[in-house]
Amino acid sequence: MSSWDRPQDVVEKALAASTADGQVAFVVESSAANLRWASNSLTTNGSVRSRQVVVVSFVDGGAGMAAGTVARTGSPDVEELVAASEQAARDAGPAEDAVPLVSEAPPGAGDWDADPAETSIGVFRDFAPALGEAFGGARDRGELLFGFAEHGMATTYLGTSTGLRLRHDQPSGRVELNGKSGDMSRSVWAGVGTRDFADVSVADLVADVQRKLGWSQRRIDLPAGRYETLLPPSAVSDLMIYAHWTMEARDADEGRNVYARPGGGNRIGERLAALPLTLRSDPFEPGLEACPFQVVSGSSGAASVFDNGMATPAVEWISGGVLTNLIRPRAWALKTTAPATAAVDNLVLEQPGATETLEGMVAATDRGLLLTTLWYIREVDPQTLLLTGLTRDGVFLVEGGEVRGAVNNFRFNESPVDLLGRITQAGRTERTLPREWSDWFTRAAMPAVRVPDFNMSSVSPAS
Repeated sequence: MSSWDRPQDVVEKALAASTADGQVAFVVESSAANLRWASNSLTTNGSVRSRQVVVVSFVDGGAGMAAGTVARTGSPDVEELVAASEQAARDAGPAEDAVPLVSEAPPGAGDWDADPAETSIGVFRDFAPALGEAFGGARDRGELLFGFAEHGMATTYLGTSTGLRLRHDQPSGRVELNGKSGDMSRSVWAGVGTRDFADVSVADLVADVQRKLGWSQRRIDLPAGRYETLLPPSAVSDLMIYAHWTMEARDADEGRNVYARPGGGNRIGERLAALPLTLRSDPFEPGLEACPFQVVSGSSGAASVFDNGMATPAVEWISGGVLTNLIRPRAWALKTTAPATAAVDNLVLEQPGATETLEGMVAATDRGLLLTTLWYIREVDPQTLLLTGLTRDGVFLVEGGEVRGAVNNFRFNESPVDLLGRITQAGRTERTLPREWSDWFTRAAMPAVRVPDFNMSSVSPAS
């Protein structure tokens, strides 16, 4: 096969070569560009392109339908790939998530015949000069800027033996900017997610970094304990994304996660948040657009290879504080007579009518902590979704409505589901970059929130 084969032709060739009882084939054509900088100087820049080809074959060996997946990068031999996938299906046992393949095209299926969308280093044409100006300003102030900017475009072409031909273009980008004092003793962070860099203001990012570096000039040591804490949108997103990732209906129904009801069943219909908060996803959310159909290479509790091409419509996971939906592939939906519900690659938390800014929330704080970001988040207990992690790049003490200085970092122990019930104030929702999960998840909009008793379980030596 020539490396010049169009991705659509690769999909069609795979489907034509199939001798299985069913098949899904998809190609993801990707391009990416990046800039990286350190100590007020650009260090590297570049662009890359890649291709992934995935074939999922379905074979009924008499005991039930089995599935086999094989993936290759670059320009593989399509016939060999299909044969390997079919052999993998024959070697596998009957799939417990087997259902008929999807045959109805979802809304937003895209233009199958169009060439893949691409990005290039040109996406930074306005960003790069502004970054150069920021380097000069930082040098004049005796500060150092570190960070990176990345932009990617992935075009997916998905075809099935039931006749689906679906295509989706997914742009994604992010900027992370670290500011440090000249002696490297102080470090702060600002970041943003973007689709095209047209909405990225280097000046705004630098102003955020400057403000935090100014706050950090005074150091205050505090012990571990429970503190009234303001979490900015980035920190909120990292916690809520973990709450979303674990919303698997089967685990809840079988008593294995935080959404399981004591005594059996799940907690749908139970109030989780004290405030009327709504946690939702929508593939057509302005500025956070995501794929409107499922693309799945391997089955899990959250997705099934049999559901490839299934529509992923807007869904409210929590409505007005009440748990309303869990992630449920079609096979589990049939077993539990509940609706099939697919995950979407974005997440929004909001309280209707909330307009307060983070600055306004700081001004209304008598004494508390203001965080910047969280990192190294790990799960401790799936039954309560207890997470542990560290604060990073700026924890600030607020007294009398003003930031008084930077305090030491902490290790925290908190469950995002439990936190929902303890949030006493939520600000306006805004697009944000989930710092901990930005390698996988950049499409989020969250409010800043106030928690009266956030658990800083120990002082961290991290700096």
